[in-house]
Amino acid sequence: MWRANCALCLRLLERGRIRAWVSCQPRFCSNDAPESSTPSPPKANTSLRTKTEKQKRRQQKQTLILATPENVITIVSFVCIYFADTSVPFPLSYSPEYVEASWYQWWEKEGFFTPEYHNRTFTMCVPPPNVTGSLHLGHALTVAIEDAMVRWKRMQGYRVLWVPGCDHAGIATQVSVVEKRLLRDQRRRRQDLSREEFLQEVWTWKSQKGDEIYQQLRRLGASLDWSRACFTMDQGFSEAVTEAFVRLCDSGLIYRSEALVNWSCALESAISDIEVDSQELSGRTMLSVPGYERKVEFGTMVTFAYPLEGQDGEVAVATTRPETMLGDVAIAVHPDDPRYQARHKHPFGDRLIPIVTDTMVDMQLGTGAVKVTPAHDHVDFELSRRHSLPCLTSPVLCVGVKRFDAREKVLDALAEKKLLRNKKDHAMSLPKCSRSGDVIEPLLKKQWFLRCEDMASRAIQAVEDGQLEIIPPLHIKTWKKWLSNTSDWCISRQLWWGHRIPAYQVALPGQSANREVRPGCALWVWGRSEQQARERAAAQCGVDPASLTLTQDPDVLDTWFSSALFPFAMLGWPQKTPDLQQFYPTSVLETGSDILFFWVARMVMLGTELTGQLPFKQVLLHSLVRDRHGRKMSKSLGNVVDPLDVIAGASLEVGGVTLRGGNLDPGELTVAMEAQRRDFPGGIPECGTDALRFALCSHRAQGEDISLSVSQVLSYRRFCNKIWQTVRFTLGVLGDGTRPLSSMDRWVCSRLHSTVLQCERGFEARELSAVTAAIHSFWVHSLCDVYMECIKPLLTQQDGGVGPGEALAGERQAARSVLYHCVSVPLALLAPFMPYLSEELWQRLHPLLTRGAGGGSSSLCLQPFPRSSDLVGTCHLSVKETMLQLHAIFMRHLSNITREGVLLY
Repeated sequence: MWRANCALCLRLLERGRIRAWVSCQPRFCSNDAPESSTPSPPKANTSLRTKTEKQKRRQQKQTLILATPENVITIVSFVCIYFADTSVPFPLSYSPEYVEASWYQWWEKEGFFTPEYHNRTFTMCVPPPNVTGSLHLGHALTVAIEDAMVRWKRMQGYRVLWVPGCDHAGIATQVSVVEKRLLRDQRRRRQDLSREEFLQEVWTWKSQKGDEIYQQLRRLGASLDWSRACFTMDQGFSEAVTEAFVRLCDSGLIYRSEALVNWSCALESAISDIEVDSQELSGRTMLSVPGYERKVEFGTMVTFAYPLEGQDGEVAVATTRPETMLGDVAIAVHPDDPRYQARHKHPFGDRLIPIVTDTMVDMQLGTGAVKVTPAHDHVDFELSRRHSLPCLTSPVLCVGVKRFDAREKVLDALAEKKLLRNKKDHAMSLPKCSRSGDVIEPLLKKQWFLRCEDMASRAIQAVEDGQLEIIPPLHIKTWKKWLSNTSDWCISRQLWWGHRIPAYQVALPGQSANREVRPGCALWVWGRSEQQARERAAAQCGVDPASLTLTQDPDVLDTWFSSALFPFAMLGWPQKTPDLQQFYPTSVLETGSDILFFWVARMVMLGTELTGQLPFKQVLLHSLVRDRHGRKMSKSLGNVVDPLDVIAGASLEVGGVTLRGGNLDPGELTVAMEAQRRDFPGGIPECGTDALRFALCSHRAQGEDISLSVSQVLSYRRFCNKIWQTVRFTLGVLGDGTRPLSSMDRWVCSRLHSTVLQCERGFEARELSAVTAAIHSFWVHSLCDVYMECIKPLLTQQDGGVGPGEALAGERQAARSVLYHCVSVPLALLAPFMPYLSEELWQRLHPLLTRGAGGGSSSLCLQPFPRSSDLVGTCHLSVKETMLQLHAIFMRHLSNITREGVLLY
């Protein structure tokens, strides 16, 4: 921590940002604060500098240290003793690194983000990012929108609780991070370790890397209450997950059954329906599949024949998955098709399979006959239930042969028996695992399922009754359609990292746990602890609890199951904590539209079921962030931009702007690097947090996907500099004794009143793009382009200038007061979007504010948000008055241009 702070302190010392400890204000971070409660400053993005730049920086630091007096050396040794000293001379231009260096640590230390500061309640939870990753621009958009809403509500006087959280991300952490790390560093697979040893590896990694996501959120300026940070594998949260499972089992909503599941061979686990993507193929296509060195062929239809038993002839069937034919249990034909009436023989072995009739068969498609493989196909599974057919797993897939290798073996065997008829191109939809990219294999497995039908109906009804509002409303139709057709949710995963299912298989004395127990005794029991499960099993079986052998299910719960509990588990549920009583239900849920059903719908269903209340009253959905070409961001395209690279700048010479943490093969890496060099030939310039946040919020997030370019962010960095120069000029002309007056220039104040009104309406409608547009328009066009250019000659000329001295002094005083008002109010409007810049500039105006107003808040984030009702009395202008005022300003401005001899437009 000392090194990270030391580097930053040295850079700030070069700029005069820090004063000696003896002259610091009480607002300095305390050096006595525990390390866990006081975060370290944002780390400089030195990893992105070239080697030459690093060496040059190192030499500058060494020279500075040798030339630094003792009192400054003392400051460098204090890791958290620095603060944005606004008494130093105003820098000539805006620098994000300068402005963003220290405000966040002060805000957090002063407790400005805790709800105890306020009265009315407003609660939100951040969608918990995965513990595995770095933030991407989608996360940055979420933070920018949510923090703007939170800071706005806080400035309105609400008791704002914004809870940070982090998801344990079962599949991503275990498979994508820790297992790969084990294989790379120790040449060991997960199966080479015991479960306990592997989990220890995961927790070790978590202790080393798990908090990085929190530091990134801090860097983005998220005003979260870190004292309530919640990790989904914390002890309290794990108890909430266990409680939820037990209650749902007791109510009959969770059950264990053998059913067809979506199996990912790469993950060696089942996944839910909504984690399956579909890739459309127009015909024969060669695709890369995890676990196979060569590409695999898809998009073909194979036709082979079944010989009829006891007579000449055959029945031909067509399939895209010939490797499953050893699991065929019947052939289905349409009941009106006269071609198929007899039983037939399976090509391999003496097994006879029947021909069944079903109206779902299309007589005109292919041969009019389809193979029925219930254990490997969802449609066939339902058909087998209608016709009481057995489910038989293809044996060739259960003896260690890879499924697509088995495909070739089956085709070779059919050709050898002269039963292979043809193979042709076939358009198809290929199911793929959204987690691993693997081709999904439907398999018959015993799993735990959650009944969703009734809960889904209540979720639909909540929207129809207006109890739950979805913004924008265009998602309501999709909400109803998906929930109306939802199936039972497979909630068990064959992983080690996660919440282990609190269910136990029971064995009576003298029995093994996998044998059937006597009638009346449950095969599976569940409980909040093993002891409770044992007592339940003993009561059902009528035996001594000590005589039973219980074996806990090795599976864990789907990560989305635990995440669905987040709005109330983060507040201490199932305990009736003060936080749960005061802050639940939460006010708004803001998140990306892409996880509407992964997370939002499941929170609504489980929240209503377990607490009896909707977890929130309003759902605000934002669109996806795409690159400037409108493409979805992906590592293989090389267009995934790290928000920290946009904030601090990045150089391509270090090996890639956007690929930190990426796992690409050499071909993908080449494509990605070429894309980056094309999009960022000179690297990414330093834009700063405020510019990035403002750029993200300036897009209409509730409509089409957002196409964000770095050049847009850079334009808002220039906007930051314009604001900086405006305040710098204002401070230069105000002077002592200046205070806000009630008699102000009516035109510019009317524009300010209109801006505040637009901001109010935009926030209330959750249209942040309207708010940012109004603020930007006022600063650039009304204030800078017109009003400031008009009054500059008046404020900068000497007393011996135009007009009588007394009249000129009065006019100048009025202009100063108007300028002060029109700068201080917009800074407060800007605070939810640009917290660093607005705080820095407000602190420089703060002495003038408190001198005239008799005190004030110590931070802008606690200042009252401007209200149009406070300005309406002195700012209202009719259309005619507005035009006359504009004409007067223009004529005066024209006079100034003539007098100065400078053409400004």
